[in-house]
Amino acid sequence: MSRRQLRLGAELNGVGNSIAFWRHPEIPINASVSIEYYKKQALKAEEGKFDFIFIADGLFINEKSNPHFLNRFEPLTLLSNLAGATSNIGLVATVSTSYSEPFTVARQFASIDQLSGGRAGWNVVTSSLEGSAHNFGKGEHPNHGLRYEIAEEHLGVVKGLWDSWEDDAFIGDKTKGVFFEPSKMHTLNHKGTHFSVRGPLNVGRSKQGYPIVFQAGASESGRDLAAKSADAIYTPYGTFEEAKAYYQDVKARAVAHGRKAEDILIFPGMSPIVGRTEEEAERKYQEIVELVEINQALNYLGRFFDHFDFSAFPLDEPFPDIGDVGSNSFRSTTDMIKRDARDQKLTLRQIALRVSTPRTAFFGTPDKVADRIQEWFEGGAADGFNIYTAVPNGLIDFVDLVVPVLQQRGLFRTEYESNTLRGNLGLPVPRNRNTLSYTVS
Repeated sequence: MSRRQLRLGAELNGVGNSIAFWRHPEIPINASVSIEYYKKQALKAEEGKFDFIFIADGLFINEKSNPHFLNRFEPLTLLSNLAGATSNIGLVATVSTSYSEPFTVARQFASIDQLSGGRAGWNVVTSSLEGSAHNFGKGEHPNHGLRYEIAEEHLGVVKGLWDSWEDDAFIGDKTKGVFFEPSKMHTLNHKGTHFSVRGPLNVGRSKQGYPIVFQAGASESGRDLAAKSADAIYTPYGTFEEAKAYYQDVKARAVAHGRKAEDILIFPGMSPIVGRTEEEAERKYQEIVELVEINQALNYLGRFFDHFDFSAFPLDEPFPDIGDVGSNSFRSTTDMIKRDARDQKLTLRQIALRVSTPRTAFFGTPDKVADRIQEWFEGGAADGFNIYTAVPNGLIDFVDLVVPVLQQRGLFRTEYESNTLRGNLGLPVPRNRNTLSYTVS
């Protein structure tokens, strides 16, 4: 029996998720809208045999938003370009179910899946920020429960549309003048609570069946949706114990929904800081910390609480009790922030700086970072990691310094196993609901 293999994704985010990352002299000021910068990052991840690159997204900004959020590419446009620049790596992007139509989403991702030869993935999100509603003429932002109700129906419609065509529907018999077999085209005719979609979709299935479905929610509703319908899930948990508990919970939910535990892969977020020595790693971290001003850190913290203004509270007193502010936004993240502040007796200043410049357990020399990755992977806390870099050239450091250690230990591939994302993740091709066939890539 082959040894279980680690999976790796790389989040590409231009001038960075940090409020001050852009100020570093090694970061191009136009990185978030530079296709050459993204190509370089994507090709580096592919050199490191990563499973996928990931483009996050959001639909609302204001003057307090992160610099990267203010001026960045629409993710599907970006992935379309990167599909031609890369050969093996998966291409994953965020699209909201709260502010998009299922037919459009199904068509866009099916197109990228065809463009890339079966390497597309969709990160299903419900949009956390209430201001998003004002950009789509929706009036009131749906509450948390309703957003996930909409998301479940939306995802079901998209998957149904992806099954519009059987794999061998397009005959292309020029002699007989038959382009397709009509019996192999299927109309969805969905009429639900939130969507009414006839179909069929005007794009056929790719070699991987259809795109990999990722989900990023960590709330109860998010876990249930992922366990029922997703192929992979992102999780923000920062400690081994939390990640292990989350891993066990989601896997158990998947089994309860009639799936196998291995049918869903769990990717904790990881922002490694790697140095050839501990001192080098510390220097890289301090360079970023020194760029952050406390008012910027408060603004960054406020974003998770629907842009709540923390500036009126004393910096060096306990984190303030702000009630349910932010409960309809990044619920799992805000719950974790408030819990850490309470349990560790942290001040507002400490929380703001910690959130804006996180220092994770994946810190130090290549061997030390690889040790921690191996601990989480073999200890039942992760199937892989979604890596976002906290320091300039962080992805380069990880590929050049940590990946070889993981390969030497037999934890990570040295060559791609497949030419599809689904194949590299070791996931089966989903059967078309309109046939009885079931294949494995």
